[in-house]
Amino acid sequence: MKVWSVANQKGGVGKTTTAVTLGGWSAARGRRTLLLDMDPHGSLTTYFGYDADTLDKGVYTLFGTPAPDPAQLLQLIRDTREADLFVLPASTALATLDRQLGARDGMGLVVTRALHRLQGYFDQVIIDCPPMLGVLMVNALAACERLIIPVQTEFLAIKGLERMLHTLAMIEQARGLRVPRIIVPTMFDRRTRASIDSLRVIRDRFDEQLWSGVVPIDTQFREASRLGRPLGQLTPGARGAQAYAKLLQHLLAQRDAPQSTAVAS
Repeated sequence: MKVWSVANQKGGVGKTTTAVTLGGWSAARGRRTLLLDMDPHGSLTTYFGYDADTLDKGVYTLFGTPAPDPAQLLQLIRDTREADLFVLPASTALATLDRQLGARDGMGLVVTRALHRLQGYFDQVIIDCPPMLGVLMVNALAACERLIIPVQTEFLAIKGLERMLHTLAMIEQARGLRVPRIIVPTMFDRRTRASIDSLRVIRDRFDEQLWSGVVPIDTQFREASRLGRPLGQLTPGARGAQAYAKLLQHLLAQRDAPQSTAVAS
């Protein structure tokens, strides 16, 4: 089972779109795919027609249920309209976790332990992360084999990318965790000088960590979101859908490096 996290500390860069579209293409290849919504805003949960304000079971439940067995975990997972694509939803209560848990030991590995118990049930897990550093982000980084960092091709987003990489470096140093990562340029508009110049800067500064492709700006993502379906299932030939299909192919071809087991909280 492959586990990827999608994260950036700046909002509006395409995290949820990336998670949903990659997940849709993964499921379309016949891979049982689970999307984890770890953002208290619940955008991914809402995308598939569930209400993060009223859900009482989901990712939040993991932090209050000691050692849940696979049957308990599977009860938390919701269907989508797509074959082989499932959601473990968020709730707004996730925003209270840092205050509730404080510095309690072992809370950084809650999601890791839960996913270990789901081995054999899913081929792919994609985690949509919150935009802030805290217990949820730490859990997502500890659980994943690869980190996907979407970055909008505009200059303010580049500053957000720098902050994300700085935060990641601090976590890795503190916890002995090295997570392979790939930076994905999103919302690229070849008609604008700003987008072209931003992509050039990203390539100059982060070339070794950068995916060679781009996700173009595509208004059909909005229609897919309105209908609650991944764009690849709604309009497979759309430019944005095709970009994510190529990204998935690239990611599946990579060999995920083994992770450190030094993370303990």
